[in-house]
Amino acid sequence: MPKPESFPIEKIFVPTKLKKTLKPETVGEIAESILEIGQQAPISVRLDGDRLVLVEGLHRLEACKALGETTILGVLVPAEVAQHKPQLAERPEVEAERIKMARLKQLRLEREAAEASTAALKSVAATQSSRSRPAKGARDNPKASPGRTAKAAPKTLSDWITQQKGSGGRY
Repeated sequence: MPKPESFPIEKIFVPTKLKKTLKPETVGEIAESILEIGQQAPISVRLDGDRLVLVEGLHRLEACKALGETTILGVLVPAEVAQHKPQLAERPEVEAERIKMARLKQLRLEREAAEASTAALKSVAATQSSRSRPAKGARDNPKASPGRTAKAAPKTLSDWITQQKGSGGRY
């Protein structure tokens, strides 16, 4: 690790993306700490041409500015190291939140799938109950063959005579 050195605050450029993360209450807390015990952790800067670019330590830098300091303790890091700084997604608290949100999403999807499945089963049950077969018999089944159920009505006179002879009746 490079040795900390003193850098002029006015020569340090803060990227706009980094400025957006500034929290004034944190700056106040750090300023109080610096007044009591001094700056404990150096900031990280990298060279970009002839200027210094802040890599890490925005709140410390702003606290020193607020205290009227003209220099700040920092470490000069190579550009490659600055680019491999842990990204927001790699930080443990962010990762824990991401896992929590993924689990909540999974539970929501499972619940929605269960509701859809229940609705589909109800629909199938309703369809099947409307398609259930009526009881067998001539009265309930219009397609039933008359010869298989009750005695068939004769269509001709000779059919009637044949039927009467077969049943033992008189004609």
